[in-house]
Amino acid sequence: MAFWADNFADSEKTLEDPKRNFRFLVSFDAFNDQGGTLWMAKTAAKPSFAIASAEHKFLNHTFYYPGSVTWQDVEIVLVDPSNPDMAATLSAIVTDAGYSGPSKIGTYTTISKQSAARAIGNVMVKQINAAGTEIETWTLYNPWITDLKYGSLDYTSDDLSDITVTLKYDWARIVTKTGSKTKVSPDRQKFFEGALASE
Repeated sequence: MAFWADNFADSEKTLEDPKRNFRFLVSFDAFNDQGGTLWMAKTAAKPSFAIASAEHKFLNHTFYYPGSVTWQDVEIVLVDPSNPDMAATLSAIVTDAGYSGPSKIGTYTTISKQSAARAIGNVMVKQINAAGTEIETWTLYNPWITDLKYGSLDYTSDDLSDITVTLKYDWARIVTKTGSKTKVSPDRQKFFEGALASE
């Protein structure tokens, strides 16, 4: 039965709300000393991907074939509190990734993929239900910061300052709540794992 047609008050079974946009958590391993979860997260995009296509023409017909999968960048907006200072924390992550200003002659350190991924660690975007239970968890593999916007200031605005972080990654895995119903594969809760992501 559809979620809007159920009689929640009279039902003897446990009924779930549909997924809600405001029920989510974001975690970076780099924040493990603060519990990992970013309580200052304001918005978070879920991972997404595009499948390329190749076409073949024959006379006046066009046929398409699926190609490679490319995962799209994820953008996360964080409020910038004074403690912890997010501008300083994210700058430290980029510094740990290997970036430094051209201030010293003879310093030739640059960013590598391993150092960039290690600096931020695992990144997870989780949707939760009303009880706080995870019902959808996305894990980004080999994430690293590709864009960092420290926000803008405005004398006419009372808004909280925020920072926008853009992450690039190789691929993402989704894990759904045990017992979730799907029309295609009713017994599966993990998707896009692959051999490299096996536990």
